[in-house]
Amino acid sequence: MMAQLIDGKAVAARVRAEVKAEVDRLKAERGLTPGLAVVRVGEDPASQVYVGGKKKAAAEVGFNSWEHHRDASITQDELLALVRQLNDDPAVHGILVQLPLPRHIDADVIISAVKPEKDADGFHPMNAGNLLLGRPATRACTPYGIMRLLEEIGCDPAGKRAVVVGRSNIVGKPMALMLLQKNATVTIAHSKSDVRREVEGADIVVVAVGVKELVKGEWIKPGAVVIDVGMNRLPDGKLVGDVEFAKAAERASYITPVPGGVGPMTIAMLMRNTLEAAERGVK
Repeated sequence: MMAQLIDGKAVAARVRAEVKAEVDRLKAERGLTPGLAVVRVGEDPASQVYVGGKKKAAAEVGFNSWEHHRDASITQDELLALVRQLNDDPAVHGILVQLPLPRHIDADVIISAVKPEKDADGFHPMNAGNLLLGRPATRACTPYGIMRLLEEIGCDPAGKRAVVVGRSNIVGKPMALMLLQKNATVTIAHSKSDVRREVEGADIVVVAVGVKELVKGEWIKPGAVVIDVGMNRLPDGKLVGDVEFAKAAERASYITPVPGGVGPMTIAMLMRNTLEAAERGVK
């Protein structure tokens, strides 16, 4: 058996095309253009790359977009004032605060200051709480994108055993909840878990820990679906995931490559979240 690759680039392109069609309709029928505001603090190189990708995607789907770049010396109160300004701007439907923030700024305070209805990332406590309760909510982009990838390959989580390796608020916890909503039997594994034992019995494996090739290929149950969220750079510059890809691909039915798997979906679902925020705002 050799796993089929899950082409995140192709699926993300389809999502962006769907969003663009809806944006074109909103413009034609209501004269409304969705607006996405991105707040970036400091000069983190990865953040610059991510924000650049988000701006490019926003332009592609026809959004208005703005980058509010502030020096790393900005105070927490000054950043809060910027967020409140964007909260009050009717042209802004989605707000994204790029992480990480400088150490002197409490990211939880800033994220909580964003209006829940403008929270494009799905990180606000109200959105996280609504997800937990099974209520409508803006969903965290990466796990939301993973659910779309599973849908694209015809993988229905219902009745399957799903293992999520990693318990972050950004990926692991919301991922587990989304799989649970689709009636999977879900286990969250973490640094205190016997990860091998948990993974070996899983029909769906999602790994998001940021440790290169933590999950070994021999652990993968034959026929399992493997979703690798990790992206780790080796000394020679090569990017690898959190899963030992080559050996895992010999056992899995489907697997995401790194890069080109989950990454493109995160930005695509950010566009989807912003569109949905704009649509809610005009109802």
